[in-house]
Amino acid sequence: MGGSQKRSAAYGPGYGLLPADTTEDVRTRGAGVSRQVAVLPVGSFEQHGPFLPLATDTLVACAVAREIADAYPVHLLPPVTISCSHEHAAWPGTVSLSSVTLHAVIRDIADSLRRSGVDALVLVNGHGGNYVLGNVVQESSARGERMALFPAPEDWEAARRRAGVVTSLLTDMHAGEIETSVLLHTHPELLRPGYETSDSVADDRRHLLTLGMSAYTDSGVIGRPSLGSAEKGKELLASLADSFGAYFSLLTSEGGTADTAGTADGDGRG
Repeated sequence: MGGSQKRSAAYGPGYGLLPADTTEDVRTRGAGVSRQVAVLPVGSFEQHGPFLPLATDTLVACAVAREIADAYPVHLLPPVTISCSHEHAAWPGTVSLSSVTLHAVIRDIADSLRRSGVDALVLVNGHGGNYVLGNVVQESSARGERMALFPAPEDWEAARRRAGVVTSLLTDMHAGEIETSVLLHTHPELLRPGYETSDSVADDRRHLLTLGMSAYTDSGVIGRPSLGSAEKGKELLASLADSFGAYFSLLTSEGGTADTAGTADGDGRG
């Protein structure tokens, strides 16, 4: 798939959160594609134990979005940095929006993009608690609009295998091997000491929505961050960029049928 110019160097200050495109950059990129696709990172501002920053989910979502923008001609948007983190409210620093507010924000962004000629939107979600994003995509698709949620669990599983991540997706719930690895690769300067000794496993979390995270962890960690590495982080992002090819094809095809998505199932991802 033909990609756009390298984007990592086109990000301004703020740890790589903000695209530095001008309006002419967007105009030029849009002229070279049959259908414009925007990519919106959606993160959170919530506790990630004593060693990862509150902005971890946003940093991860932006890292995935950057990798996508390096490989595909997409319109990269700045991130949504606060979302639905209510299960983390027991820890200082966590800030949340209601699901109704997040739903409205995404709808407004999608509507604004369509008015400017960008009619396909991909939500790159970095926070598992943003359940409402699935509803936004379902409702938009039912109206005939082009929207997708990325990565799916299958994309993360393929990335986990390719990167050699030992922890299962069930165990690696929060501030674990995957998130630690991505930040070791992209922002090692933001990690505090302690991830090497902060492993905490709680696979049975059936009452999470009722009791919150504090019922299952004292530190805020659920996973094995001690197994994280920069090399794993690099491979995780590379695998997700490969997986995105099916989404890009689906959203830019004339028919927009799910058959297109099957073409990337074996894209060298594991």
